[in-house]
Amino acid sequence: MRAVKGRNTSLERTVSSALHRRGLRFRRNVAGLPGKPDFVFAGAGLVLFVDGDFWHGWRFPAWKDKLPEYWKQKIERTRQRDRSNFRKLRRMGWTVLRVWGHEVKRDPSVIVERVVALIASLDGPESPRH
Repeated sequence: MRAVKGRNTSLERTVSSALHRRGLRFRRNVAGLPGKPDFVFAGAGLVLFVDGDFWHGWRFPAWKDKLPEYWKQKIERTRQRDRSNFRKLRRMGWTVLRVWGHEVKRDPSVIVERVVALIASLDGPESPRH
C-alpha cells in the first residue's frame, strides 16, 4: 500500500501534459480545498479530480461482492469521502468534474475538451463572475 501514490500519478501526469499542450493553466493538489483536487482552475471556479477505477470504486456495486471485507469497507469509505468532498465543494461555489482512469487511458484529449467546454461555459458573459 505504501507504493500507491496519492498524487502525481501517471494518470494525473497524462492529464496535466494534455492540459498544458492545450495552453491551460491550473494549480495542482490544492490542500485548502476539500479532497485536495488534482487540478484547480480558480478563475473559472472549476476543480477536476482524476480518480483511479479501483481505488474510487468505478461501478463498485457490480464487483464489490468479489472483494474481501477489508477492501469493500476501504473503497466504500473512499466513495463516501468523495461524495462528501463533492458536496462541500459545490456549497463553496465550485464546479466539480470527476474523470475516471479508464477515460484518461482511452483518450486524454476528450478530458481536455470537456474541461475547455466547462471553462468556456463558466466564464461566459452570463457567468456570475463577470
